[in-house]
Amino acid sequence: MSELIIPDVEITPDVPESVESVIETVENVENVVNYSEKNLAELVKLFEELVQNEDRMKMSKEAEAIKAAFYRRLQKEKADAGLVADAVAEDVDSETVETEDSASSDSVGDNPFVEIEKGFKNIYNTYKKERAEYNRQLEKERENNLALKEAVIADLKVLLEKQEDVNATFPEFREIQNRWRAIGPVPAQNYRNINETYQLYVEQFYDMVKINRELRDLDFKKNLEAKEQFCQFAEKLAENPNVVEAFRELQKLHEQWKEFGPVAKEYRDQIWDRFKAATAVVNKKYQAFFEGLKEQQADNLAKKTVLCEKVEEIADREVANSNEWNAFSKEIEDIQKEWKSIGFASKKENQKIYDRFRAACDKFYGRKREFYNEYKDSINSNLEKKISLCEAAEMLKSSTEWKKATDQFINLQKQWKEIGAVPRKKSEQLWKRFRAACDEFFAERDRNAKPENDFYGNLKAKQRLIEEIKSYVLTGDDAADHEAMLAFQKRWQEIGFVPFKEKDNVAQAYKSAMNAKFPNTSRQGRRSRGGKQLSEKDRLIQKYNQLEQDIVTYENNIGFFSMSKNSEPLIKQMQQRIEEAKVELSSLAEQIRTLNDAEEHE
Repeated sequence: MSELIIPDVEITPDVPESVESVIETVENVENVVNYSEKNLAELVKLFEELVQNEDRMKMSKEAEAIKAAFYRRLQKEKADAGLVADAVAEDVDSETVETEDSASSDSVGDNPFVEIEKGFKNIYNTYKKERAEYNRQLEKERENNLALKEAVIADLKVLLEKQEDVNATFPEFREIQNRWRAIGPVPAQNYRNINETYQLYVEQFYDMVKINRELRDLDFKKNLEAKEQFCQFAEKLAENPNVVEAFRELQKLHEQWKEFGPVAKEYRDQIWDRFKAATAVVNKKYQAFFEGLKEQQADNLAKKTVLCEKVEEIADREVANSNEWNAFSKEIEDIQKEWKSIGFASKKENQKIYDRFRAACDKFYGRKREFYNEYKDSINSNLEKKISLCEAAEMLKSSTEWKKATDQFINLQKQWKEIGAVPRKKSEQLWKRFRAACDEFFAERDRNAKPENDFYGNLKAKQRLIEEIKSYVLTGDDAADHEAMLAFQKRWQEIGFVPFKEKDNVAQAYKSAMNAKFPNTSRQGRRSRGGKQLSEKDRLIQKYNQLEQDIVTYENNIGFFSMSKNSEPLIKQMQQRIEEAKVELSSLAEQIRTLNDAEEHE
């Protein structure tokens, strides 16, 4: 006895309409590589590794990302090198990258980027041709599969129209099902229609064909066993910590579930509820993961936006000197380190926020380069001025008009201290040259001094006065001690010039003796002269001492920079600051000497 078989009516759980696109988005987020941080050689190497990969035909997105990063990097480095940048290949939607060198006017000798660009283009074009052929074959295969499945449906339709004995029709139906399952994928635009048509005829077969209970029960049993296995697989997927992988495998199970017919009526609701429950767990975990991922990406975007605003604010600041540039550079470096510690934003926003950040950094370093280019012009101008002073001093050093020449030398020394920094390699050499001419003149002047200008006698008189200051015993009466100090100062000023080579030493000895003997009284004396806290000479000496401390600090700071390629500009800048400080020290020393000479003239 046979009976009418009621086909299963099954409801597929809600899943995203474009499962593959969602999975692809998540996988891209998980596996994205920031190619923009790679240099040209690294990008070429990455592409060479890609074309050797067995799955290279499935890696077209990675290939296009590497190509885009390569041409952005190439354009930037050409611009930095002062070359005319080629059109960026990523902006040209073409089958292959143009193999001819777009900057035909550049030779290999003039443009070091020609060979690396040519090599990359050759590799890329080979890959594009291979992928194009792969896609053509894949599409051809899918079209062939579509024709095969249409033939299976045609055979199934014929089988339904026969209405023959079940012993003849059921084996044919089984054979048709096996043929259907063995056929591969069809074009995406035909997938839904071809499957719905097949399922319709299968259901009609179960509705229209009368099969005996024994064959029906056997078929139900096999379907139940298969679907129980699907339930077990789905339940294991619910335990998989990798929710993206679990979600992808679940979609495969749903496709396989559809390939099998109904089970016995008493098991239909039970088996479907079990499968649906496992599906719901995976979907819920996936949805939670995806929502969490979006929240994290939004938080990352907010953090990176704040960093962009910080760099943009720094890039717009007015900077007056190299110390400020170095301080701001350190701020930028710290911000860049923080940027690297933050994860990716969404696929839509990640490149935009990176481009904004990069543009702000480029603006800052561009302004910094302009500053140092102008600074270089300035020190070269200062070099020419100091060379002129050296030549003037050398012409004047043989003069025997002692008074006139002395005044001229003092004027040259004043001009010298007013001139700014010169190139580090020339600074010490120029100073020694200028100082040698000055020393030669003053030494000759001292040897030819007139009897009334007894320089060595004046030196001995000042040395005796220094010893007298050291021997003075304070009375404890501030007024009396202040009068004594003023007396010592008056006697010092009344003594004439000393030999030029001795004036700095004896002046320093005098100052040390006075400061040691009259520390409080000296400060009171300075305050009594118009309320000034420091004399001009004392101010210069104080500045001189501070510069010496700054040089020590700069030298220590060099130790904090690594000797990597990227640190070399910073180390050079620090060395330049040290050199500038040394030049300023020399200038301050000359100013102090000038004031000493003026005091000796008084």
